[in-house]
Amino acid sequence: MKPVRLSAAATIALPRWGLIALCLLYILPGIVRRDPWKVDDASGFGIMWTMAHGALGDWLSPNIVGLAMPNEAPLAYWIGAILIRVFGWLTGDALAARVSILVFFAIGTLAVWRTAYVLGRRSESQPLKLAFGGQPAAMDYGRTLADGALLIYVASLGLLLRSHETAATALQVSLVAVAMYAAACLFDRPTTRAATGLGVATGLLLLTASWITPLLLFVSFILVAALRYREVLPKLLMISLPIVLALPAAWLLSRQLTTATPIADWLAMGQRELGMPSASNSRELLKTSIWYLWPAWPIAAWAVYAWRSQLTLHILLPAAAVTGLALMTLFAPTARDHALLPLLPPLAILATFGLPTLKRGTINAIDWFSVMTLSAIAGFIWLGWLAKQTGWPPQLAKNAFRAAPGFQPEFSSVALVVALATSIGWLLLLYWRLGRRPPVLWRAVVLSTGGIVLCWVLLMTLWLPWLNYRQSYAAVAEQLGNALPPSYRCVDTDAVGPAQRASFAYLGHVKFSRHGDKRCEFLLVQDDSLLGKGAQIKSVDTKLTLLWQGRRAADRHELFRLFRRDSR
Repeated sequence: MKPVRLSAAATIALPRWGLIALCLLYILPGIVRRDPWKVDDASGFGIMWTMAHGALGDWLSPNIVGLAMPNEAPLAYWIGAILIRVFGWLTGDALAARVSILVFFAIGTLAVWRTAYVLGRRSESQPLKLAFGGQPAAMDYGRTLADGALLIYVASLGLLLRSHETAATALQVSLVAVAMYAAACLFDRPTTRAATGLGVATGLLLLTASWITPLLLFVSFILVAALRYREVLPKLLMISLPIVLALPAAWLLSRQLTTATPIADWLAMGQRELGMPSASNSRELLKTSIWYLWPAWPIAAWAVYAWRSQLTLHILLPAAAVTGLALMTLFAPTARDHALLPLLPPLAILATFGLPTLKRGTINAIDWFSVMTLSAIAGFIWLGWLAKQTGWPPQLAKNAFRAAPGFQPEFSSVALVVALATSIGWLLLLYWRLGRRPPVLWRAVVLSTGGIVLCWVLLMTLWLPWLNYRQSYAAVAEQLGNALPPSYRCVDTDAVGPAQRASFAYLGHVKFSRHGDKRCEFLLVQDDSLLGKGAQIKSVDTKLTLLWQGRRAADRHELFRLFRRDSR
């Protein structure tokens, strides 16, 4: 028997303006008024910027001003580079590249909503008919479930961390959602159009990340078809699969122009993400997943349990995708959270079918956890901003300035107004949810989503100058650029990372050596000044003269030294 009994009052859809406003509040803060940040954000921007100002070889083989990036596929960077070429003259290259964040997020959220809607309107996922009528219409029920899936997806802490970076991971998670939508359409109605869409979506996913994620996802779809929906299997194998293989093949054949062994390099890109299962890695990823996949994972687990006697497409399809993608985390060589990110779309879709089955006590527990935890975090963000502006509380102000030596507080009336308006909106949401107790399905996650949006907006308004100071290489890049003469050929590097190279090239206008350059007049070395682990300087046939050394004020580990090569 189906575990869901609902009246039509429970399927009132979230107002479209409210849903759109929530998504905009989530994705827009943090895009402006900042530099490329260290590690993935700066590295991703560096590839986009190199493509936008480079030659054909830069578009086919991702690199950062000559530094090859063999672990990267090109699609996300193509989009960012095109946006730089189109809007860079108007907004600056960094902001133009971050427009890709909006594109990727829009694709992902729309795909999650549509997938839940397609699965939710199917007859097997509908609630039981009531004796005297009054049950929701199929379309209304599907829309309400889709709203819930979107709220769960946006509330996921892992998405919050990665969806605001100019990196391929932001597009990867969105294309996983697109592949889920295409698969839902194919299983719902096995047409050639749906099979073609699934092939294109999975093929594009191959151009965004390594082949491991698309392979596991596509195999999970094949298993669902083979075990339960065999009428879909011919479309998957005869239409979708050839398209999946054709898209990366076209890119690899094009790379043949610039790379001797493109296929071997592409296969190696995926093999780097595989390793023998490790108890320590698995334990670390399990601990990370508890908060990284919150609140999707507990509700998804409950959905599987609640529907255990009715395991049809709306449960089987996302559950198979979650299971297949989870295998990737088991064989991950390192315990990085990137492996967990593709799990978010199918988990959110699966979790939304647990919402109609949640007991009132469980919903109240989720609500109070969200209210207490997220309100406390928001209060701490406000208190930290007050400490930076006024020096009170003194210990909190001391800790904030110790973490960012040399930081000078900035006051922005616009940021303050936005933060105040968002905080008032949170209080109104609390009053509506806790005071009126609406019976709608998505009430269990609306406070989690609203609280996440509140905390992110506060961070990206009140704390943005402090965060930008800590995460940006702007100051040290300017120092390095000033240390170089007005005219020189190029700068070689030793142990300089991708994020640092991208930041120095863009912010400091440093001309790094590229393929085919002869030995440069200058050498830039990065090492660890705190631990004393110096880089092994490879130049043995020249005398090196130290011209400059520096580091970011907020990082005691990185030390950069610039040498001039003097011929003997």
